[in-house]
Amino acid sequence: MGIGRERRRFPGENPGKMFEVAVRDNLREQLHHSEASREWLVGRGASTKYFAQYVHLRAIEELMEKSPNRAELRATIGTDYMVTPDVTVSIPDTTGLIGNAPWLHAAISCKWTIRSDRVQNIRHEFNGLIRHRRGRQPHLITVTAEPLPSRIVAIARGTGELDAVYHVAYDALDQAVKSVGNDKQLADWEECVNLKRVLPYEQLAETLIRW
Repeated sequence: MGIGRERRRFPGENPGKMFEVAVRDNLREQLHHSEASREWLVGRGASTKYFAQYVHLRAIEELMEKSPNRAELRATIGTDYMVTPDVTVSIPDTTGLIGNAPWLHAAISCKWTIRSDRVQNIRHEFNGLIRHRRGRQPHLITVTAEPLPSRIVAIARGTGELDAVYHVAYDALDQAVKSVGNDKQLADWEECVNLKRVLPYEQLAETLIRW
């Protein structure tokens, strides 16, 4: 993905943001190269209110801003339904029926590492995308480089908040756990693999093209 060992990290640099940029650029290149007949829009930091399934949320926000009681409305309705995925993959709407807003094809949460206490944030955001959509559900995906199986399994477990976790060093981690991992690490990794919720990152573009 273009992040070499020789690259030094400078003060103020955020590896998480660099990871998001790398995933965005890599996916954009792979999708355009593998399926050029389809127009792919791959971005970073775009609110879901600008996509076809969620444009009604933008209308709600605009109504609240125009209301003289907007503070009261915000307190009553809340704003946690507004989600800004790290990376988005969308497809243009050719019908024009919804104001030309593109369809959100995938919402991707990029986690260079996974803090156990932040796992619920991913679930909360994805649950919001499931509940508030109008139209088909986008693919809900986490991409990570987390090296500890115990942290990966914390997000891989579950039944509906996300489709899969894609690991950028899947083969290396698989070999490392099997070679030097303790019993707990091996059990956690086997659970991840057997659930089929943790997959090699190399399969992500192909999956997005096929579905």
